[in-house]
Amino acid sequence: MPTKALLPLALFAALSPAPAVAQGALETVVSAFRADAETGDALVDLRFLNGASTPQAVALPDRIQAELEAGPSGNGPKRSVWLRRAADTPPYATAAPGGFVRARYRLPKESGGAETAIRLAIPAWHTPTIALSARPAPPTALAQADAAGPPAASAPSAPDLPAPPPGDPRHGNAFLGNLSAYESIYAAYGPGTNSDARIQISFKYQLFGSRAGGDGPESWRDGLHFAYTQRMFWDLGADSSPFRNIDYRPELLYITPSATLGNRITLSGQMALRHESNGRDGAQSRSINSLTVAPMAALPLAGGTRLTIAPRLSLYVGDKSDNPDIVRYRGNGGLFLEIGRDDGLRLSTTSRYNFASGKGALDAHLSYPLTRLLGGGPDVYLFAQSFVGYGENLLDYNRRDTRFRLGIALVR
Repeated sequence: MPTKALLPLALFAALSPAPAVAQGALETVVSAFRADAETGDALVDLRFLNGASTPQAVALPDRIQAELEAGPSGNGPKRSVWLRRAADTPPYATAAPGGFVRARYRLPKESGGAETAIRLAIPAWHTPTIALSARPAPPTALAQADAAGPPAASAPSAPDLPAPPPGDPRHGNAFLGNLSAYESIYAAYGPGTNSDARIQISFKYQLFGSRAGGDGPESWRDGLHFAYTQRMFWDLGADSSPFRNIDYRPELLYITPSATLGNRITLSGQMALRHESNGRDGAQSRSINSLTVAPMAALPLAGGTRLTIAPRLSLYVGDKSDNPDIVRYRGNGGLFLEIGRDDGLRLSTTSRYNFASGKGALDAHLSYPLTRLLGGGPDVYLFAQSFVGYGENLLDYNRRDTRFRLGIALVR
């Protein structure tokens, strides 16, 4: 477990915490600049060129800080602006060896997007200052139709689209794109205890994702999510192999937009209203409600490695009669640390500590993509999980345990 000195140090480090692009051998080029006829914003096209012999992961933040000068020769005042990732650009991509990834960002008209000529640089991605002239926006479909005249009377109608495959959940589910992974999804096993198997599933759902998916103005509602995590402890050594305990954690989650600063620091944050329960009654009933705040920061290290730091503060609210002394074992402070490569080994740790009681816990996950070992699928991660401290699950919130398990993860 971390010492008493480690947590304050890490909390301080988080206040000055990485690039959203795994640069490695990537080169970033600003390739185009044109006006959007509908919104008046400017659309800035970027290319991430991969000169390496291996695929390179590219993570594109919601916002990126840029330096802008109006006018083709930089005769206007220099100012800092924010580029916003366009809806048709995904947050993650992979550049093939010798290939590139194209991304599009919006420069709002009030920030300079209405200019016809600019000089632009993105310090976090080390792009040189480049002079750009806005290309004319492509004609709208209506203007194209007017120019072409009325359609011929004998024009054939468009063919019917093929029917979707039977049982395809994407058919008729317009909001399926709002669903995404939240915390790790894994199954791990370590014999010799009454909770030798540990399984976790987790997801989040963007409540206003269909609105946020457009290129309209940003809204605070874009960050609202419903999230759910379920952790199961399976006693495989007992008769009938029962689940010894299951923890349920629904939460209302708010995620701020990610932002990459000029010094290659990526910042974001989360705030969650959580309910945790093990669904039992009587003496084994456990439940707790909390409000959790977690600022997050990431910074690049050598060789494409990235370090993520997220201090967490939890305030317990509502009825604690099922476990009135739980704060003694959990504390109000915690820290998430993660270090590794997107395409390689990754270590993630979550700790919590109560300085008054000296009690806490450390949960560590080590993962590696199996495809790197086998040269192909299955697309899972080799996974090792270790826990030491109090309260691996709600039922045992006041019991100290040490566990080690091995397994696989779908999401790490």
